[in-house]
Amino acid sequence: MTSLTCVAGLGVSGTAVARALAARGERVVVVESGEGERRLAAAAELSGRGVEVRLGPLSLPEGTTRLVTTGWAPHHPLIAAALAAGVEVVGEVELAWRLRPAEPAPWLALTGTNGKTTAVRMLTSMLTAAGHKAAAVGNVGVPVVEAVREPYDVLAVELSSFQLHWSATLAPRAAAVLNVAPDHLDWHGSMEAYAQAKGRVFERACTVVHNADDPESTRLARPYPGAVGFTLRAPGPGQVGLVEDLLVDRAFVPDPATAAEELATLADVRPLAPHNVANALAAAALARAFGVPPEAVRQGLRDFTPDPHRLAHVAEVAGVTYVDDSKATNPHAAAAALASYPSIVWVAGGQLKGADVTELVERAAPRLRGAVLLGADRARIAEALARHAPNVPVVDIEGQDTGVMDRVVTEASRLASPGDTVLLSPAGASLDMFPNYPARGEAFARAVRALEADT
Repeated sequence: MTSLTCVAGLGVSGTAVARALAARGERVVVVESGEGERRLAAAAELSGRGVEVRLGPLSLPEGTTRLVTTGWAPHHPLIAAALAAGVEVVGEVELAWRLRPAEPAPWLALTGTNGKTTAVRMLTSMLTAAGHKAAAVGNVGVPVVEAVREPYDVLAVELSSFQLHWSATLAPRAAAVLNVAPDHLDWHGSMEAYAQAKGRVFERACTVVHNADDPESTRLARPYPGAVGFTLRAPGPGQVGLVEDLLVDRAFVPDPATAAEELATLADVRPLAPHNVANALAAAALARAFGVPPEAVRQGLRDFTPDPHRLAHVAEVAGVTYVDDSKATNPHAAAAALASYPSIVWVAGGQLKGADVTELVERAAPRLRGAVLLGADRARIAEALARHAPNVPVVDIEGQDTGVMDRVVTEASRLASPGDTVLLSPAGASLDMFPNYPARGEAFARAVRALEADT
C-alpha cells in the first residue's frame, strides 16, 4: 500500500510541508480544525497541487504512515492518537533534514528561551559579510523545508523547543543553546522536559556552543567534550567573551591556551545591553565554527539591523524615555530588559504560561519606580510586587480590549519622572488581548505618540 503522510495544520509551516511532499509525488492529507479566509485560500492552493485538505473535526486519516506536526504538543488528541496507533510523528524541521539534497548546505543551529531571533539574524549577517549565501530559517523567516531545496552555502537555523521535541536525527555543523529559563511549561509538562528538548540540538552537533554564564545551558553541554563557552566575562581557553570593551575569541584560534583574537567591540553591538552582547557572542562562536574570519564577524554586527519590539526606542516625552520590548513574552526575557535601565516604570502582564515571576520581581525591585499591569495574569505579577517591592506604586488596568493600552501609557506617564524609562516588557504572551506581540508593541507605540502629540 502507498504510504500516506498526514500534515497537522494549515499554517505557514504546514502548507510548506504539504507543498514539498506533493512536489515529490507523495500522498498527502492535511487536517485543519479551523476555517477562515486564509485557511480556505491555502486549502484551495494545495488542492490544485493534488493535496487533499480536510477542514473540520480532526481525525487521523485511515492508512496514515507518518504524521508531520508543526508545533502541536504531544498531548494533543490527534498526536496522541497517532502515537497510540504506532504512526511515526515528526516535525517540519526533522522532515526538512531528511529531505535535504545529496550535497546539502550545512546547518548552524541555535535555540534558547530568549534571544534566538536576534542571534540567528546576527549570525546570518556575519555569514553574509564573509561572502556566503546564507539565510535565517526555521522558527524565523523561511520554513526550513523550503530552504533546504535552495542553493544556499549555509543555513542559520532558529529552533524552538517545540520543533526540537519532534526532531530526532538533526546533525548541525555547530549548535548553540543561548539560555534556558522556565517557559512553555504548559506544552512540555515540566521544566526538565523543556530543558531536555532544548538540549536535543547538541546531540549530533559537530561543535557544541553553550552559555557559560547560564547554568542550564552549561549543564546541557557538559556531556560533550570540547564544548565552546561564551561569556560576558574574560574568556578562558575554549571560550569567547569580553575583555574590557572587546569581543574576544579564545576558542577558534591556533593555540587557545596562549592566543586570542579580537572579533569586535561593544560599540558594534546594537542595541547595547548585556543580553544582546551575549547574543552577539553566541552568533560569533557559531560563525567562527564555520570558519568566518574576525573582520566578517565585526562587519556582520555593524550591518545587523535589530528587529522591532526588542528594546526599541519609541520616544522621549517630558524627559521620560519610552521603550517597546513587547517581544519579552516570558519572565527571563523581561529580566534581561529590566536589567538594562536604572530607573523604570514597568508595563507588564499578559499570559504567563505557567511561569513564576517571583525571582524576576525580586531582582528588578531596586530599579522600579512604578508598575502598570494589564492582561490575563496581571494579578500574579501584582502579588509578587506586593511581596517583594511593597513600596513600588502599582496601577491595575482592567479590560481585555486593545484600547486598554492608551490608559496604560497615560498611567505610566503619571508615575514617571524625568530620567525614568517607561518599559513595555510584559513577561507574558499577548494572545489574551492582541493577535501577537508585534500588535501589542504597536499599540504601545501609538499610545506613546498620542501622548507626545498632546504634550
